Parts: sequence; C-alpha cells; structure tokens
Amino acid sequence: MSAHDLDVILLVGSGVLILAVLAVRLSVGVGLPSLLMYLGLGVLIGYDGAGVQFADANLALMLGLSALILILAEGGLTTNWSQMRPSLGLGVLLATVGTSLSVIIVAAGAHWIFGLEWELAVLIAAVLSPTDAAAVFSVLRSVPLKSRVSGVLEAESGLNDAPIVVLVTAISVGEIGHYGATGFFALVVYELVIGALLGLLVGAGGAKLLRRAALPAAGLYPLVVFAMTVLAYALAATIHASGFAAVYVAAVVLGNTELPHRSATRSFVEGIGWLAQIGLFVMLGLLVHPSDIQAWHIGAGVGIGALLTFVARPASVAACTAWFRVGWREQLFISWAGLRGAVPIVLATIPLANGVSHSIDLFNTTFVAVVVYTIIQAGPLGRLARWCGVETDRGREVEIDAAPLERVSADLLQIRVPPTSRLAGVEVGELRLPRGASVTMVVRDDSTFVPHRTSRILVGDDLLIVTTRDLREQVERRLRSVARHGRLAGWDQDPRTRRSD
Repeated sequence: MSAHDLDVILLVGSGVLILAVLAVRLSVGVGLPSLLMYLGLGVLIGYDGAGVQFADANLALMLGLSALILILAEGGLTTNWSQMRPSLGLGVLLATVGTSLSVIIVAAGAHWIFGLEWELAVLIAAVLSPTDAAAVFSVLRSVPLKSRVSGVLEAESGLNDAPIVVLVTAISVGEIGHYGATGFFALVVYELVIGALLGLLVGAGGAKLLRRAALPAAGLYPLVVFAMTVLAYALAATIHASGFAAVYVAAVVLGNTELPHRSATRSFVEGIGWLAQIGLFVMLGLLVHPSDIQAWHIGAGVGIGALLTFVARPASVAACTAWFRVGWREQLFISWAGLRGAVPIVLATIPLANGVSHSIDLFNTTFVAVVVYTIIQAGPLGRLARWCGVETDRGREVEIDAAPLERVSADLLQIRVPPTSRLAGVEVGELRLPRGASVTMVVRDDSTFVPHRTSRILVGDDLLIVTTRDLREQVERRLRSVARHGRLAGWDQDPRTRRSD
C-alpha cells in the first residue's frame, strides 16, 4: 500500500463515517433503525452501487467478530446491574434454552416446509435465532421500558451469541458429528461458565486496580476500562471458553463499579460502540451483492423469518417464562422485541469463510430476513410498549461522576440533576450529608457560586461535592436516596450511622 492509497482510504473512510453519523438523524425522522441506514450505505457504495469491491469472507468474519466484541463491551459498560439483576435468570434462560428451542423449531420448518437439506436448515436456524446486541442496545434504549423487561432483553442479547457461535462453527468445520448431543451440551456449558467466570475475575480485578491507581490523565481511564474488557475476551478465547460471555460479564462488572471519571468513560464507550456499529453494518453492506439475490432468497428469507418471528420466538418465550410470573402482554413484548441485526449476518459469514456448500444462499437469505423483519419489528416497538404496559416515564434520577484527589485521600463528585430527580427543590442543608462531605460549588447555566445551606437545588444544576474516600459510598447512597424519595428520605436516621437508604 502506497501513501497515496492510504490518503484515498482515509478520504473515503472519513466521508462514509460522517454520512453514517448524519444518517442517525435521518433514521429518527423516518422511523427506521439507524443500523439499516448503515447497511444501505454499504450497499450503495458496494459492488452494485459505487463499485467498491469487497468479497473477502474471512476478513469480513474477523472484522465482524472484532466489532461485536466492542459492541458487547459498550452494552455491558452501560448496563445498569441493579435493573438487570432481578431479570437475570429469565435472560439467561432465554439465551440458552429459549435460543435452542428456536433453533429446533426453525430448523424443522426450514427442512420440511422449505425443503432445505438438514445441514443448511440447522445453519439458517442457528444464525437467525440469537437476538442482536447492537440492535437491542441501540433501539430498545430509545424506548423507556420497565427495568425487568429491558433487563431480560439486554441479558439475553449479551449472552446468546456464545452457544450459537459454537454450533455454527462446529457445523461449518465439520466437527459437529464428533461431539454428539451430550458432548455438545457439555461444550456449551463449559464455554459459557468458564467465560463468565473469567469475565467476572477480570472485571473485579480491573475495578480494584482502577480504584487504587491514580492515572495522570482523565482520558486514560476509558482506555484502560475498554482494554480490560478486550483482555477478558482474549483470555477466554485462548483457553477455548466463550470470549463473548467473558467480555460482556467483565463489562457489566466494570460498568457498575464506582470508578474515577465514570461519565467520561461512559461517553467514550458509547462513541466506540457507535463506531463499531457503523463500521460493521457498512462492511456487511459492502459484502452483499443485491444483483445476486434471487426470488428464492427473498421467499425463503421472508418465510423462515415469519416462522421465527411468529412461531418459534413466541413459543420459546412462553416456555421460558412459564417458570416466572410474566403476564401475557409482557410475554408478547419480549417476543416481538427479539430484534435481529448484525449478529445473524456475521454468523452467516462463518460457513461462507469455511466454504460450506450453498453458504452464499444462506448469506443472502439471512440478509433478506434481517432487513425485512428489522423494519417490521422495530417500527411499532414504542406503541407496542405502551399497549403492553411495559413503558415507564422514569428517567435517570441522578448522575454521579468522580475524580480522585490523591493528596488528601478524597474524591470530587460531580452530580447532574435531571428533570426526573427529586433533588430538584431540595435545599443544600436538607441533603444532610455526613461530616467530612460538603457541597463546595454549584454550576447553574453559565455561572458558578458557592452555595449556602438554604440554597435551593434546581433542575440542570451540577453539584460539586468533596468527600473523604471512606465516606464516598455513604454520600452516594444518601444522594440517590434523596433523588428517589425527596427531602424527607431517611428523615429519622442519623447520616453518620446510616448504612443504606
């Protein structure tokens, strides 16, 4: 590659990135998921559009898996563990048992209804069954859902890639017959359990390291956090465990630990997540040749997608929720919100890269199914959430960021007061922070002032609070309690002895 070639790549790449970012605004206006805009952009500049040729399935697979690692890391780092924890059991069940049931139902239908050979039928069932983390994280977070519903969907999409990758890879390389049913089940359990344990260890170790380290620049904290999640993936993959489970669990642990410069880290990882989604979908759009898509691909994609969306997915959700108290309307929404996106298309590149017979038909059929049913499912999600009663009006109660003050073993907390927080209207003295912590400054509009005890907190204020490190968790609990319950929260307790609110 010459310097001129590099210049051309940078010119085209930066232009595509700018167009893709602007497409977010357009997608909101027309009501389409932005991921379809990225996919369409890739098609427009690809072989049948502007003529950019990209047909390397192996390179596409490697880049696709790399992007999924970053997307899962971003999803885990921005997941609220307290909201997901009550729904974790159902999410894990859907990611394993539910996905398996969907594969069985769709594979049987693809073979007996559409006449596919068993190998191709199982492959297309496997690549289409897992929900897509990128689609779930980007689309569902624009719909304010009750925590038990969003927790289920996020846990499922973060964990269901692992067993499917094992299945698709084993079939594509011809090793599925070596395992047998029992051996394959044991392999999946091993990969998930060991991967999750490694993610937990790396996440906990990374959090402990970052809380003790005083890095010289705030911008280094997001880099280290992201590197920790990738490290979890690499360690798990090295010992043939699930790297996807490892990266997601490590990200959840790190994202729910009170680390320095947490808001900066969150903004950074969201930007990386967007960049990974844009690059992934544009690349997959380049890989697709619309002129090669035949009527058979369209018919099979629509038909098999319908079997998955209207039969297999509701059946698997009903079977898994039978163990939990989930109403039928909530079941309906969870079934409908099982969005497909990049994951099925990336998984379809595995048999393509391994030269499986009819793998190009599998890829084209998967592409059609993803595009059609993403449009069908994503459009009415907001209205369906309201009808099913799973929408909520509650936003973020309080946002807390922290920066270390090493010389005095203290922390500087920055608290943003959103419109939904009951901190608004509370006087500074009514916060009743423990001794050793104080509100030192209030940022309001474009000005700052040192508050008095009777100064009233308003929506949009930024409070700067200095607290000794041993009191930091107690101060944060107190602030979150007032944000939820108002000035009378814990009124009959002494802040110096309060353990929780």
